[in-house]
Amino acid sequence: MQQYRNMTKAVLVLVCKRPAPGIGKQRLVASFGSETTQQVANALLACALEDASAWPGPVVIAPADVNDIDWAQALAAAIRSLVIIVPQSAGNLGERLNALDKTLRAQGMERLVFIGSDAPGLVAADYVTVCAALQRNDVVLIPALDGGVVLMANRSAWPDLSALPWSSEHLESALRDACGNSGQSVSVLKESYDVDQPGDVMKLVALLQEDGRPARRALHELVKTLTFQSMRVNNV
Repeated sequence: MQQYRNMTKAVLVLVCKRPAPGIGKQRLVASFGSETTQQVANALLACALEDASAWPGPVVIAPADVNDIDWAQALAAAIRSLVIIVPQSAGNLGERLNALDKTLRAQGMERLVFIGSDAPGLVAADYVTVCAALQRNDVVLIPALDGGVVLMANRSAWPDLSALPWSSEHLESALRDACGNSGQSVSVLKESYDVDQPGDVMKLVALLQEDGRPARRALHELVKTLTFQSMRVNNV
């Protein structure tokens, strides 16, 4: 019961882009093409929305473009009745997260759990652990296997994130140092994985093999199809 109360007091913030040709997961295009990359991006987003639907507390969807508010509202309507839409501002990812964090705190939100749309490995137990750790720490991070982060949560405002090495293998350590240097206590949990490179997509065949959640099953089937197609091409 205490675990549930911890989660209801926290806000899940989904930071996402609207999948479209030339937008989202572009490092996959060289291997899969634009159309398939968009299919993968949509399937990954569905996994994040699956988590948002299960979240017992408030949910915020933060689309990258202010012109995508209607799209985000449609996503919200499909998963639950009460979701707040707060579009991201201009700037690099660090600047956008700082601005988003400030906006949400101005609305009275305090414990914020930020996720993207590329971490299908997150499970319910991860969120429970994050919210419990957020009771005792200012910042909680789940690192990615590649040195990035798959989740970043805070109960006080982020320090300046604008100069961090986003989309690099040094992000998690730089983010941890920035928070620590600003006087915040930081808890780093067990690492998980995200999807950035073509190889990450193919690994999902094994990583999601036993995952029974519907959106994860759909992603798993898509990736299995891509793997089969890749094998046929390589054997021609």
